[in-house]
Amino acid sequence: MTIPKFLIGDHSEHGDAIFVIHTEFPRFIIDLTKDEIEWFEEFDKQDEAELASETENAIKEATEFYDSEIAKYEQE
Repeated sequence: MTIPKFLIGDHSEHGDAIFVIHTEFPRFIIDLTKDEIEWFEEFDKQDEAELASETENAIKEATEFYDSEIAKYEQE
């Protein structure tokens, strides 16, 4: 099975949340309404500098993915 790099998640108890799941390393879920990230990976102290730049990149990519998907739905 091939899993896409990003998935959109939904949950009835979090009706206002917009979850985007990143399935490749480093794996995470982001709530775009709050820019909160939950990482599925463990990171060492030495990884923190790289993680900071990855986080900024991850938020940008997740937001672009979400905007692209929503635009596709609006075209239908």
